[in-house]
Amino acid sequence: MEILRFIIHYGLHFLAPLLIAFIFFRKDFWKAALIMLSANLIDLDHLLSNPIFDPNRCSIGSHILHSYYAIAFYLVLLFIPKTRIVAIGLVIHILTDFIDCLWI
Repeated sequence: MEILRFIIHYGLHFLAPLLIAFIFFRKDFWKAALIMLSANLIDLDHLLSNPIFDPNRCSIGSHILHSYYAIAFYLVLLFIPKTRIVAIGLVIHILTDFIDCLWI
């Protein structure tokens, strides 16, 4: 069961942005894909936690860049055309982490 959770979690972190870039941003696929994949850098906030990695900790609400305020900010960014691609990557990341929280 844990291996399935691992595959789904990291699969969504990396495959979902690629799929969305391919479907919606085909003309600028690589640019959009790299921007959305770079949204995974919000996981750097895990470095501020103790322990840094806890497989049974829900990231949502536990880390500063996964806080409810940050999530609200990411949702607002969706409505600004210049930040939309990065916002999509951030929202995908948060949704993936939320799905992971359902396993705990």
